[in-house]
Amino acid sequence: MTTSLDDSETLSAFKRDSSAVAKRLKKSGKPMVLTVHGKAEMVIQDAAAYRRLQELAALADAAEMAAFLKRSADDMETGNTVPAAEFVKSLGRS
Repeated sequence: MTTSLDDSETLSAFKRDSSAVAKRLKKSGKPMVLTVHGKAEMVIQDAAAYRRLQELAALADAAEMAAFLKRSADDMETGNTVPAAEFVKSLGRS
């Protein structure tokens, strides 16, 4: 889900009518960029969209861990490993 400056509002307008902005956020499900002097200053989103973002991040973390574990298992199967004691000794060498 990308947010462009098309999905934006001034911070002043948000302060004046935050309930209307909140309704827009809830209806669209998209984050909104708040601007100050024409520059993006912050991003806001409704709670449901934030939860979805957290869930996606958790899935990405799980996928990264699964990939790491697969690489580790592949290394073990191919013998691409070093005994722990040998590795620890190598840390002291320059």
